[in-house]
Amino acid sequence: MLNQPQSGNEMPRFAGIPTMMRLPVADDAQGLAAAFVGIPLDIGTSNRSGTRYGPRQIRQESVMLRPYNMGTGAAPFERLQVADLGDIAINPYSLEDSVRRIELAYNGILSHGCVPLTLGGDHTLTLPILRAVARRYGPVGLIHVDAHSDTNEEMFGEKLAHGTTFRRAYEEGLLAPQRVVQIGLRGSGYAADDFDWSRRQGFRVVPAEACWYRSLAPLMAEVREQMGDAPVYLSFDIDGLDPAFAPGTGTPEVGGLSVWQGAGDRQRVQRG
Repeated sequence: MLNQPQSGNEMPRFAGIPTMMRLPVADDAQGLAAAFVGIPLDIGTSNRSGTRYGPRQIRQESVMLRPYNMGTGAAPFERLQVADLGDIAINPYSLEDSVRRIELAYNGILSHGCVPLTLGGDHTLTLPILRAVARRYGPVGLIHVDAHSDTNEEMFGEKLAHGTTFRRAYEEGLLAPQRVVQIGLRGSGYAADDFDWSRRQGFRVVPAEACWYRSLAPLMAEVREQMGDAPVYLSFDIDGLDPAFAPGTGTPEVGGLSVWQGAGDRQRVQRG
């Protein structure tokens, strides 16, 4: 029998155990098609802290989600076995050790053929996940929605930080550059060519200004074609949305995507 989110008619939504969508907890990924995984990390951030509470708060808010999406017709729990694997036990005193722990945990999850659905957590966490993904599947495509390219050479002299993730991933051969798309980049910079490093590696860069006042359906159709049938990693940084919709993000930039544009991005990727 497939797991189902607990109904609000069985247990009031303000009560019970607040797992993601009130799904059962699993000890490991065996037998799961997909699993929610929390990574309560924020020691890689350079501005506001607090993303360590992200997984807990996302789960808390998810108690209002029901199993059927009225807008898209999606009903994933009718055909997929999904559970909540809880949080990765990061080391709050060491970013390097936390990255090691995350990679080890995702090696285990992916060994079962399970698709991890990660709740972050600052963007540093994507590097160890991509290491684990590439170990299993080889270099992957990337759809990256963000206000920032996260391709700095270093931050405060450190090679490992939330703003260096995708440069390290490229250098380590974890990405297929011609299948990388960065959507929503914007804001002020240190130089006019701040986003050009991505372009030089073959990434497609879609600045936020190219998304204003329009549906993203044509763009996402192009992205699906670019990704093809090979494995793709989707990374959605909450600051890809305009701070009018997500004011608590760690590094807000005005002029971002709307909620409906962001939701449409994910839906069109999934339909592809």
